Amino acid sequence: MTEQRELIRGLHNLRPNHRGCVATIGSFDGVHLGHQAIISQLQAKAAAAGLPSVAIIFEPQPHEYFSGERAPARLMRFKEKVLALFDAGVDRVLCLQFNERLRSLSAEAFIQQVLVDGLGIRHLVVGDDFRFGCDRSGDYQLLQKAGAESGFTVEDTATLEIAGERVSSTRIRAALQDADFELAERLLGKPYRITGLVARGRALGRQLGAPTANVRLHRYRSPLVGVYTVTASRTDGQPMQVGCMEVAGVANVGFRPTVEGEGAKPLLEVHLFDFSGDLYGREIAVTFCHKLRDEEKFASLEILKQKIAEDIENAKSWFANRKPA
Repeated sequence: MTEQRELIRGLHNLRPNHRGCVATIGSFDGVHLGHQAIISQLQAKAAAAGLPSVAIIFEPQPHEYFSGERAPARLMRFKEKVLALFDAGVDRVLCLQFNERLRSLSAEAFIQQVLVDGLGIRHLVVGDDFRFGCDRSGDYQLLQKAGAESGFTVEDTATLEIAGERVSSTRIRAALQDADFELAERLLGKPYRITGLVARGRALGRQLGAPTANVRLHRYRSPLVGVYTVTASRTDGQPMQVGCMEVAGVANVGFRPTVEGEGAKPLLEVHLFDFSGDLYGREIAVTFCHKLRDEEKFASLEILKQKIAEDIENAKSWFANRKPA
């Protein structure tokens, strides 16, 4: 069913026209190939029923609510996730704020308030290990029982394996931590990238001989920390500069220990080779190719400047020796 993409923030924004749909529930961090298989399953059921498809997500993600800064690093920001869900074929995204009220909701109340009264679902696609409600008391069997009573059906999600292991956000985070970008791409179905607005910084990179485009990550932790070879492009489809859709560069992801104190938030700094454009206020996508080194704290800015110059040369050498795809 062709629907205009729609993000619905909270149950209070549901309208009568939102009732009647085929839905799924999850964190969908990364919207990887496993998630895409679920969404394909969702789409097929929605098309057969002539109904819109809906992905129900939570913000913050439940494990972030409970663990805070100790939670695993996000693979993507909220905005990136919503756009990726739409690109995968979902018609609507319902985002529920995960707070004390939602955490305390019993599984039966969640079914009634969200699925039945809120969305009027006709069919639900979830994993048979899906747990929900206060103290994770709700399960697949409860959903089936409630569906029989309230007029909706429930279906298992497909499990996708690559190289003998289940595709999961946890596995992708591990691949990124190991700088195995080839495996991460196989699991995601696309190269790993981070998108965000280029913000004005302290112009320290320019003083160190390497001006950077700074992208704030808006998260407690980053799945990547270190210095990497990257390519960057604009998300609006326009060229980075005349005749060039993407530009190669070197990026630091982390906390800048040489110049920042304790409590700094992770930042993505990208130095682009042979680039002269103005990116302030523009959204860019940074694709990670290869890890050069870990992030380090240096004794002085002069030593940091020397290391950055070395990073740039190593990155240029890596791109020069890279085999064509």
